[in-house]
Amino acid sequence: MYLEQIEKVNDIKKLNKKEYPLLAEEIRKFLIEKISETGGHLGSNLGTVELTMALHLSLNLPMDKIIFDVGHQSYTHKILTGRKDGFDTLRKYHGMSGFPKRKESDCDCFDTGHSSTSISAGLGMVKARDLSGGTETIVSVIGDGSLTGGMAYEALNNASTLETNFIVVLNDNNMSISENVGGLSKYLNNVRTAEGYLDLKEGVYNTLKNSGKDGLIARIRRIKNGVKQLVVPGMFFEDMGITYLGPVNGHDINALLRVFKDAKRVKGPVLVHVLTEKGKGYEPAERHPARFHGTDPFNPETGLPKNPRTTANYTDIFSTVMCKLGKRSEKVVAITAAMPDGTGLKRFRNMYPERFFDVGIAEEHAVTFAAGLAAGGYIPVVAIYSSFLQRAYDQILHDVCIQNLPVVFAIDRAGLVGADGETHQGIFDLSFLSSIPNMHIMAPKNKWEFSDMMKYAVAAGCPIAVRYPKGEAYTGLKEFRAPISMGKSEWIYKEGGIALLAVGSMVKTAVTVRDALKEKGLPVSLVNVRFVKPFDKEMVKQAADEHDFVITLEENTANGGFGEGVRAYLEECNYRGKFLSVAIPDCYVEHGSVEQLKKELHMDAESILNRILEQMDGQPK
Repeated sequence: MYLEQIEKVNDIKKLNKKEYPLLAEEIRKFLIEKISETGGHLGSNLGTVELTMALHLSLNLPMDKIIFDVGHQSYTHKILTGRKDGFDTLRKYHGMSGFPKRKESDCDCFDTGHSSTSISAGLGMVKARDLSGGTETIVSVIGDGSLTGGMAYEALNNASTLETNFIVVLNDNNMSISENVGGLSKYLNNVRTAEGYLDLKEGVYNTLKNSGKDGLIARIRRIKNGVKQLVVPGMFFEDMGITYLGPVNGHDINALLRVFKDAKRVKGPVLVHVLTEKGKGYEPAERHPARFHGTDPFNPETGLPKNPRTTANYTDIFSTVMCKLGKRSEKVVAITAAMPDGTGLKRFRNMYPERFFDVGIAEEHAVTFAAGLAAGGYIPVVAIYSSFLQRAYDQILHDVCIQNLPVVFAIDRAGLVGADGETHQGIFDLSFLSSIPNMHIMAPKNKWEFSDMMKYAVAAGCPIAVRYPKGEAYTGLKEFRAPISMGKSEWIYKEGGIALLAVGSMVKTAVTVRDALKEKGLPVSLVNVRFVKPFDKEMVKQAADEHDFVITLEENTANGGFGEGVRAYLEECNYRGKFLSVAIPDCYVEHGSVEQLKKELHMDAESILNRILEQMDGQPK
């Protein structure tokens, strides 16, 4: 009933205070209903319903700005800005994004998707506001997990010099930054944020400064800070020059409205510490917050998946192999950046807790930490999603590869990942890793080869990456399992005519393409590339000598990818035949199913077949 009244931004302000809890309840029911059908990020959104409502009630959007860190928690914001009808197409191709998107609404002021960015972006908007003489309120919302990222602290350090208002909301749904010391803490917080206190504080400061009593000001500040160290939460932030308000109950709208009113009065950076419960209002999500962080479609009554997996995915295979590797060698250690479940390292953690390290959302630190472990004689396996590993490019280059340290990078979600869209597609790792000397890169064709590659990587004694896709592990070509050898590919079929050189996940597609070409009576060879760096020049030369048409297939951007390297080498070899590189074009790929995206990018089997036939005789088939 109340949700129907929300048709556009600021409609929430038409409701009275007694109706706020009823609207919050309706929003939660709506989110559970819709996400149970489409999948998406449920737990984080259920936990921030009241917080988002309070922000919308306290601000005047779109003039005022809210920057959501990562954006997992932006669903209520989308509802309150008139986009509830878009939830039927949430995360579907050409549908509504699961993250804030400037192109979707003028109330989405900054595109997000990766963590720890909101404070930097917000600070930039504050400076833009001040330079242009604006008066809008800028709010950055960041979670306690994202606050572990070093970039967040860089931004806070920079913000500490501000003399104009900037609000950072710390959404704490897991752990407390500082202990709530009870009634005295609440009392002091109320005193510090009361209007009379803020007026008095500013008046005394200005009077003393104008009278030239700078020394007295400094002594008063030292005494005040000494007392606050004993009794006031958030002194870490206070010592940085950031006013700390809280902690406040993130499910009490009236309390939130009061603290935001006070926060807007502070002439400088202010951090509002908000305590929320992930999955609030839905028992399965409250019990299993990790499982409902990002969920596939589920039964809303039970919380169980509608289409439970019956086959292993690549993450499952990685989990099993890591446990075996840990048993074989006490030198094998595992590192993750806040994703033991997502990367499959939970079992390793349970079996070898002393050799498991979750460094939080801090990919740069994870890589250099791994370099230190490697220098100390251990074999670290760093498990990070492809799109997040790119944040640690500098550390891979400078701290691992210059020293040629034996760090293994297990790159999950490599290639197209689908519904999370541009910020999460793992389509750049082959390109940026290939640019680094001493780096070695492998990609498995199926689940058995993935296991073999991980064992090889741990024993390799050099910087080495194994990249593998999201989703079900391929079980075809089981009979082809040649031993792994550095820089060597695997000939699956040798026939002449057309040569398909496929990388990792594209081997499966290449098999389908080959079958279709064979039906047309064409001879087709198939090569499992295995190594993107160093790539097998001997194999490429043989393919050039024995085939009239060489085709590379990779689930990576064309720029700097495997195909680009092969093309350059073929030119060196004076190859006179036809060449086709099947790769992702120079663009960002939106959200949608992987199958749909491959079709749109002309990387599905049917499209590749037509491209080959067209290039062979100039006519589409």
